[in-house]
Amino acid sequence: MYQISNIPHGSTYVSTLKDPSLVADIEFKDVTKLYGDVRAVDGMSLTIERGSFFSFLGPSGCGKTTSLRLIAGFEHPTQGGVFIGGKSVIGVPPHKRPVNMVFQHYALFPHMTVAENIGYGLRQRTPRPSKPEMARQIDEMLEMVQMSGFRSRRVWEMSGGQQQRVALARALINRPTVLLLDEPLAALDRKLRRDMQIELQTLQRDVGITFILVTHDQEEALSMSDRICIMRDGKIAQSGSPQDLYDRPVNRYVADFVGKTNFISGNVSRVNGTAVSIISERGQEFSANPSAGTQPFNVGGHANIAVRPELIVIGASTASTEDMHTDVALKGRIKNQIFLGEHTEYLVATDGIGDVLVLSPKHMEHSNGGFAPGDTVTIGWKNERALALVD
Repeated sequence: MYQISNIPHGSTYVSTLKDPSLVADIEFKDVTKLYGDVRAVDGMSLTIERGSFFSFLGPSGCGKTTSLRLIAGFEHPTQGGVFIGGKSVIGVPPHKRPVNMVFQHYALFPHMTVAENIGYGLRQRTPRPSKPEMARQIDEMLEMVQMSGFRSRRVWEMSGGQQQRVALARALINRPTVLLLDEPLAALDRKLRRDMQIELQTLQRDVGITFILVTHDQEEALSMSDRICIMRDGKIAQSGSPQDLYDRPVNRYVADFVGKTNFISGNVSRVNGTAVSIISERGQEFSANPSAGTQPFNVGGHANIAVRPELIVIGASTASTEDMHTDVALKGRIKNQIFLGEHTEYLVATDGIGDVLVLSPKHMEHSNGGFAPGDTVTIGWKNERALALVD
């Protein structure tokens, strides 16, 4: 398990094991990586628990891939320590680290068969396993990734999803302590990507080793990971479980990056116990509870209220807060409607806070009859379901 504590300078968080007797598979201690004047990783400290599915999530240039390459040994820190299984790997070359990596474009050998690609790592060992032993391990890997009938197939004869499974089998056959995944699903179509996400989760549970994923796809990280580290400018913006990051983001950056969110910006008018009220740019007052771990709010300072679209109720233009069982009621007009099967997405233009995204579940659509572009509606939410956040 992880315990997250705040580092005094900046918004970087440290993730440490609650049980000090446990050895983390990966540990960064105040790691900085410089490329000239650029701080790709800036004073980062974290631990990754053995047997977990951990993801680095963030936009391009945030430092997530550099962090992965520091673990793999393709880069070395300018300062700080990197530890695998409790042992420092500073100066240890990639091929001597107990990690394997699956690259975005798989890096398979096109002139080799599937079996030859998977067994490549075994042939580099000293001493090399016997041919019957190599064949047994290759067959075991083929069965694990459900490709037993593809032993003699060439790489260029397979689909992207099949190539990805071969890359996974090749990485896993040497039984690494940690498997590193550098956006391995980016080249797949949406349905195949979802299928492979499920297969990766199942595979990680079956083999029981630590998987570390780098991705800019929030849905991918949320659906696959035990823990997620959201990065920004080489620092950790927040680290925690997918549910923590979605329900309790510590600032606007995290809330905006994880899922869809509506923001109301303004100045703090009141701080009353657990409630924070702000006056919006258009003069309306809104209240919410501060998210756990966020910085203190000061009256007169700038702040945001975040409301997830699925927590907003939509009703007829005549509806009141009593009708909708909400604390807020805003009149608006439907600008756009998208049917998404299990719910309908509405973009509602309001006078008070501008455009608001609303996700209405299917059962609500049946009860209120649904709405169309141009319809006037009322939207609202409970204050307790909104979050007050700093920038």
